[in-house]
Amino acid sequence: MKIVIAGAGAVGTHLAQMLSKENLDIVLIDADEDKLTKLNNDLDIMTLAMQPTSINALKHAGIESTDLFIAVTPNESENLTCCMLAKELGAKRTVARIDNYEYLEEEHQHIFKNAGISSLIYPEKLAGKEIAESAQYSWVRQLWDFDGGLILISVKMHQISPFAPQGEPSNLLIGRTLKEIGGDGHKFHVVAIKRDGETIIPSGDERIMPQDLVFFMTKREEMENIRHLTGKDSYPQVKHIMIIGGGKLSVRTDWALPDNVSVKIIESNLARCEELGRQVKERTLIINGDGYDVDLLKDEGYDHLEAFIALTDNDEENILACVAARRNGVRNTYAQVENLAYLDMAESLDVGTVINKKMVAASHIYQMLLKADVDNVKMLTVAEADVAEFIVKENSKATKSPIMSLGIPHDVNIGGMIREGKGMLVSGQTQLQAGDKVVVFCRAQYLKKLEKFFR
Repeated sequence: MKIVIAGAGAVGTHLAQMLSKENLDIVLIDADEDKLTKLNNDLDIMTLAMQPTSINALKHAGIESTDLFIAVTPNESENLTCCMLAKELGAKRTVARIDNYEYLEEEHQHIFKNAGISSLIYPEKLAGKEIAESAQYSWVRQLWDFDGGLILISVKMHQISPFAPQGEPSNLLIGRTLKEIGGDGHKFHVVAIKRDGETIIPSGDERIMPQDLVFFMTKREEMENIRHLTGKDSYPQVKHIMIIGGGKLSVRTDWALPDNVSVKIIESNLARCEELGRQVKERTLIINGDGYDVDLLKDEGYDHLEAFIALTDNDEENILACVAARRNGVRNTYAQVENLAYLDMAESLDVGTVINKKMVAASHIYQMLLKADVDNVKMLTVAEADVAEFIVKENSKATKSPIMSLGIPHDVNIGGMIREGKGMLVSGQTQLQAGDKVVVFCRAQYLKKLEKFFR
């Protein structure tokens, strides 16, 4: 498969690094030669120091034989132009990164399809939705919704909750093996564990330990049971949220949050505050001030928050702001961290949930590379793992025998499936059928290897 990427910024570079590991034919185009020099030395890809909107540059990249063209420059108009030219010159599929939410509305989709643009991606919208889904639960690190009521949640394991009143039951899972826990008849699967910087795809003999970040696949009605077992009963309902930084991600997060939640956005730039007043929901209060001014934060109810979200353009400030919030008793914190080198550090400092827009964007684009029918792909920010929804095809290998006999790699967990719109957990004895949507949790390098089972 041949892929051409226009734009060697944060998203384009991350995509090039990720896709170069797949032994694909990658060409990266950018007008800034300095950006490309280091990538040329580090990655097995072809680079072109030319304007991505140049027809000559596209021809040099071999656009006529390109399977997927990805335009992720910082300029929306340039991305749209690139894709239209690439399609006209022979690219099979095109993806454009955009900044205009209006373009995603269903009534406008035909405009872009007719112009030769296969897909539009707005990273801030995707990331904002992920933040909003998780931020509604003060005891959950991250939550992902699937069809049929299936959910994937990650929960930090504390022996005793740091917020629990004296005498409250401790975490009932710590020290027990997954086999022991499963014998109690609980309706969830532990599909992965993040421990000391390493992601574990666990077997039944694996024990849950203090400080583990545990990923549970379950149905939404089982959340309260997991909450009790993990010692999180004292964590309250989320009613008050504070967001630091007034960028596009803050706006999209605000719109994705429910109306019954009180939201305050603190932004230091007065002109931007005035713009925000026209962009956010009516229930949202905009405050002009420094998001790291502790006195200001306390005046605005810092001590009574259930969730604190740091979304400025400065990774270090976001991390430190969340550390400070947690030390001041805020239970649920989120930090935007775009520098991938900081991810493990953020996790070790226990900043809460880490948000990385380029990984969110890459998940969406990676889905287009899979030959099997895949509904959704999520690359987990703090775990070297992916979650994907594969649709089982008629007469595919997955339908030939029970799951335990399929020969699926050891570092893969099938957490659940959706059959005729109903979500359910699976066991080794489960027999998959054509049309089933299977939720697979695996190490990143295994995702493409799983295609052969479902197509």
